[in-house]
Order: sequence, then C-alpha cells, then structure tokens
Amino acid sequence: MTLEEFKTYTEDTGERIGQLRDFLKIEQQEAEIQEIQQKMSAPGFWDNKEKAQETVAKLSAGKNVVEPYKKLLREIEDLEVLLEMAEEDPDMLEEADAGCKKLSAELDKVELLSFMSDRFDANNVFVSIHAGAGGTESCDWVNMLLRMYRRWFERRGWKDEIIDLQPGEETGIKSVTIRVQGDFAYGYAKAEKGVHRLVRISPFDSAARRHTSFASVDTFPELSDDIDIEIDEDDLKIDTYRSSGAGGQHVNTTDSAVRITHIPTGIVVCCQNERSQHKNRATAMRMLQAKLYELEEEKRRREADELRGEKAEMGWGNQIRSYVLHPYQMVKDLRTNIETGNTAAVLDGDLDQFVEGWLKSSRKTTRNKN
Repeated sequence: MTLEEFKTYTEDTGERIGQLRDFLKIEQQEAEIQEIQQKMSAPGFWDNKEKAQETVAKLSAGKNVVEPYKKLLREIEDLEVLLEMAEEDPDMLEEADAGCKKLSAELDKVELLSFMSDRFDANNVFVSIHAGAGGTESCDWVNMLLRMYRRWFERRGWKDEIIDLQPGEETGIKSVTIRVQGDFAYGYAKAEKGVHRLVRISPFDSAARRHTSFASVDTFPELSDDIDIEIDEDDLKIDTYRSSGAGGQHVNTTDSAVRITHIPTGIVVCCQNERSQHKNRATAMRMLQAKLYELEEEKRRREADELRGEKAEMGWGNQIRSYVLHPYQMVKDLRTNIETGNTAAVLDGDLDQFVEGWLKSSRKTTRNKN
C-alpha cells in the first residue's frame, strides 16, 4: 500500500474500533470490573465460595472483552506512529504493512465478540450429541464428534465435563451431554447446533463399503440463578438408575443417576456424573430449565418469522455440515459454503473457521431482517 492508502486504512480502522467501543459497552464494562474488584478486596469475600467463584467468573468475562479492546487501541496508536515515521523514511512502509496485517487480525477477533450480543452468549453451555439412524456406525460417529469437540474446547481454553453418557450397544456412544465452562462458550458453541453427516468406508463392514452416518448436536446455555423458570413438580417424571458411563467404580454401586422427563413437552434430561443423587438431580433441573427457556425463545423466533412472512426453519434438525472421508477428503459447512480438504485437522478440533464464518453470516442475516 502507498502512504495515502495506509492513512485511509488507519482512519477506517479507527472508526471500526470506535463502533466497537459503543457496541461492547466498554465504559460500562470498565465500571463493572472496578466494582467487582472492590467487592473482591472486601473482608469475607470468600466466605461463600460458590458466590465468590461466580463473581470471579464475571470479572474474567469482563476483562476478556475490555483487554483485547485496549490492545487494539495501543496497536492503532503504534501504527499511527509508524506512518508518521514513514513520511520521512519510505523504508518504514514495510513495517507499517506488517502492523496493518496484525491489527486487522486482532480487530477481526474482537469484532466476533460484537456478533455475540444475545442475552446468554457469554454463558457456559451444555452440548448434547445424539446418534441418528445407522446403529454401530452412528454410535461411532458420536464418539468421533465427542473427541473433536473436546479438542476444540481445549484449544479455546475451556473446561468440560461429561454430564451423561449412554454407550452404544456394540461400540461407540448412543448419546452424550457435556457441560462446558468458558467465556462466551454458548455464543460460539451454538454455531454447531444441527445435524452432522459423515461419509466414509466403514471399519465395521467386512465388505469395506461406503456408509453415511448422521448425528445431531444440540446446544443450550447454562442459565444464571437470576433467571426464574417455573416448573410444576406435577409435570415431572423422575427416574433414578445406576450410572453406565465412565467415572470410576462408585458410579455403578448406587442409583445415583437421574433422568427427568418434562411430561407436557416430552423433554428428557439426564445426569450421572456425580456420586450424589441430589447433585445429579440439581444439574438435571438446570438443564431442563435451560431447555424450556430455549423452547420458548424458539417459539418467539418462529412467530416473528411468520409475522415477517418468512418460512420458519426446521431448527436444530437441519443438516449443517458434511464430513466426507471417501471417495475424497472434504468438510463443508452447508450454511456458509466454507470448506476444507484437511479433514484430519477438523476432526482434531480445528473448527474456528466454520464457527466464525457462521457467526458472521448469521449476524449479517439478522441485521438485514432488522
């Protein structure tokens, strides 16, 4: 770029950063961070450990928005200095070019946060994977997806734990639910909601034929305590049973696992990761509350689409991505048309290109509707 082009780029980027300041409510976030830090310095802060941990999590979430924004401000200031130097020394243009590329990459990352402005995007998330038709093949596909997602969570620095796992009859996993803790975990993970299709030569077929398998992924946010979802106990069917998944010898010694069925909607949630039936029931109830909230939100979205005269989508049942391992190597997102031939990397957790692409395209769609 010429010096004039660099100046234009800097001005445009400054405007984008200014818009981010308003959208991300930086001043409000900074005030909340200061307030939280004052609370943390008060005597007795850690007396209620659970509440203290929630406060620390809020502080971390706020810093994860404010600090990248402040880093952008520092980098654009550095770039402006470089451009001033380049006016006297044209050799500095090469360094300015490198600074622009670095700033663009950082700005893209921070702008992604602006795409996650829905109420619960910053929350933790429950991720459920269920085998479709196909028996052993589909159960093995769920196992592969579970590994893929746990690698992705690890890449993002999130913590995860298996809440419920139902093994397949022969091999693999029939269904699994994971609780994921991390900043904007739901905002990112909701991009994975839908049906995932695998095409490969089956390792379980002695004739080495090609098979197509399906698995559905569902995501729903972990709700905070200030969200009150009323549930009538008479609407619940609660079953206890012995855990069947991994977790040490203790899981099979008592009926600690809990299955709750919400009779009016047919929603079923299970939890078996704790020794205590009481704790498993509490976790299952949180999952049920979140699912009921999501159900109501989906109804509102459908009603809004009908008022606009738009055709309502099939929700989480839509096929969103194909993973083809034979006769060629290709992973393609059917919503954004983003694709890659590096299937091994994707199955090892390299999902950001698909997730970020969906976030950008869905935000554009939302803005066009409005």
